[in-house]
Amino acid sequence: MREVLARRHDDLVVVLENIHDAHNASAILRSCDAFGIGRVALVYTNQVFPEISGGVAAKVQKWLQIDRFASAEACVSALHDEGIRVFATELTDDSQDYFDVNFSGPSAIVLGNEHAGCSAEMVALADAGIIVPMVGFVQSLNVSVAAAVVMAEIARQRRELNPAWTPRKTTLQQSWIERESSRR
Repeated sequence: MREVLARRHDDLVVVLENIHDAHNASAILRSCDAFGIGRVALVYTNQVFPEISGGVAAKVQKWLQIDRFASAEACVSALHDEGIRVFATELTDDSQDYFDVNFSGPSAIVLGNEHAGCSAEMVALADAGIIVPMVGFVQSLNVSVAAAVVMAEIARQRRELNPAWTPRKTTLQQSWIERESSRR
């Protein structure tokens, strides 16, 4: 447990905004764990958070800190209060190519609904928009695939800066170990 937690970053957050497909939400949670992202924020204003698929998520939700917010404003405000920059995925000409974004500091990636994308409110509140550019005929990737692609780039950048990939703080590690010890 300690070895896994030593590679977690509590200054990275993945935000799911109204993602309705259980397989997509489950796959994103699994990717978070795989890439060492231990925090997920849920913003569900016009959808119900889907039931997590145990097989797809590999039951990783028990190892993640999952926070729920009633609005995009509440979520972004809480992240900003922690000094976390918020990047909303969006298909616009103003969006930055995700390869050109420096994710070495505290960062949150917002992934929007499969059909509508991030809400206009979330895009307006975010510090910047990012895009995974397409060179084929399709306009975008499946949301869970896009999430994994962006997480892989964040992991690459962080490993390049710190090959040991150690966390910035130990509070998450301690609270996680205490939580698991109390479940026994």
